[in-house]
Parts: sequence; structure tokens; C-alpha cells
Amino acid sequence: MTHNHSTRPPAPRFAALRFLSALLLCGLAAGVTAQEVYLWTDEDGIRHLSDREPDGDYEIKVQRAIAQPEAAVEMANVGTEREPEWQFTNRMHGPVTVAVSLAEAENVVTEPALPARLELPALGHRSVLIGPLDPTAAWRYSIRMSAVPGAMAAPPRDSHDYRLPFPPEQAVRIGQGFAGGFSHQAPHSRHAVDFTLPTGTPVLAARAGTVMDVERYFHRAGQDVERDGPRANYVRILHHDGSMGVYAHLDYNGVLVRPGQQVALGQQIARSGNTGFSTGPHLHFAVQVNRGMELVSIPFEMLDHDGAPLALRH
Repeated sequence: MTHNHSTRPPAPRFAALRFLSALLLCGLAAGVTAQEVYLWTDEDGIRHLSDREPDGDYEIKVQRAIAQPEAAVEMANVGTEREPEWQFTNRMHGPVTVAVSLAEAENVVTEPALPARLELPALGHRSVLIGPLDPTAAWRYSIRMSAVPGAMAAPPRDSHDYRLPFPPEQAVRIGQGFAGGFSHQAPHSRHAVDFTLPTGTPVLAARAGTVMDVERYFHRAGQDVERDGPRANYVRILHHDGSMGVYAHLDYNGVLVRPGQQVALGQQIARSGNTGFSTGPHLHFAVQVNRGMELVSIPFEMLDHDGAPLALRH
């Protein structure tokens, strides 16, 4: 995610920029937005519209709201126009790295010095302070930010084996494997696997970890990568070594876990579906890390239901 902001502050009245601690951390409660609207008529003939199902035996009509992709990091000036403090707040239950820079600057000083990469802990924030180098002269700046899930230091490769993310009774069909020609060419998906599964198939955790982020309310699929790519339902699980397992194209409202929840190997976390950039029902699975502000998929080993290594290049 990239965010830009340009401003030309008024002539300052303070003598010098106040420098605070470069690192500010706090907790942030994650908001929940209902994506279903319930309509019904009660016994008095009064029509109701609510984000909650009614108590009682009513004929209910359910409408799905149009979901929008949510940014990993919120950027806001929590200071004043004369003394800006740009705060970058992580809504995820795992680390996110932001790259902050000034696209243009005249008579400006910052703390910390920019450009900089700042690692935001789970549900935490950090700030950048900006002010005039010469308080008696005019100043202007344009600030820019991009965010990538994951810590700045790429985790070491380990020999961890992943398990098939669906029940033993489900046949194993790989529609697209590592470096698949249809959509597995970009760094974030080069080492991904698409399992062909009927919609509604239980999706199991291939490795234990912490639910870092979820998306559950998209309900359409298409082949326009710009429009449909960011609109897949998914679960992102943070592993102990800093890598992240991604389970994508899940069913509408098919996510069964919540951000911050600890999940065990083999625990059901979702139901498979056909949402986002997709040509049919399947489960997209990848292990990703943040390398140099780029989300990169890494090779991994996966065992089949009998414990034998699975061929992931298809």
C-alpha cells in the first residue's frame, strides 16, 4: 500500500522543532464492520433494517454489502499543521514494515531522518516528526508511505514441513504449482500452490501460528487482476520464525478464525471458495516473507496425508 500527502504549512510560530521519542508504541483495538444487512417486517407491520439478525421467527431478507480492501497501515497527522506528527498505525496482529520518504522538501527537518523503514509491531504505531530547519523561513513538504506485511529482517529458512490444508478424505488435485504459467510468476506467488477444491471444503492450518489478518466479506470472482486481485477472502497466519502462511480465495463469510487467535496444526480455519482473481473454486496457499519491502513467496516442503513429500511444481 502506498500513501502520499502534500502540504505547505503556514509560517511557524515556534522557535524549534520539538523532538519526541522516535519510537511510540500503543495498543489499538481492531474495528469490525458488519458486511451483511438484515431486512424484516415485524408483527406490527414495521420494517426493520439492521446489521444483526432479529430475535423471533421473521421472514428475513439478507443483503450483502460491497466490501472494500482494507489498508494494513493507517497514516494520519496527529499533531498540528504547524507541528506535524505523522503517525503510522498497524491494524494487523503481526509486524508490518513501512517505508517513509519525502517526495519533495524545502527547509524541512525530520525525526527520524527520512527516508526510513520503520517496523510496526502488532497493533502498534510509530511516528515521524516534521518541522522547519529555519523557523523564520517558509517550508513545505510532501510525505509518502508504503507498507508491507512482515518484519524487516527476512526469517532464516528452516526445514519445517507443511501439512495438506484440507481433510484426508479430500482428493489432492494441484491446479497450479510453483512458477505456474497462469498467475504464479510474480514474487509474492511464484512459490504458491493452487489446490482445486469444491467450494465449502474445510481449510486446515498447514502450520501452527497466530492469525495475523483475515478478509471474509468478498463474494465475487473475476479475471481482471487490478479489480479482482485485492478482493479475495484470505487468512494470513504468522509463524514463529516470522514467515507467513497465506490461504486465499476463501468462501464468502467462510473465515472461521479471528485476528490474534492462536491456531494449531490441522485446525479448521476457513472454508474454501472462489473469490478474487480466480477462474474457479480453489485454495491458494503460499508462505511469504518481507524482503526489502517486497512480499516474496519462498519454497516450502509439504507432506501428503500419508506423510510423503508432495510434488509442488506442476
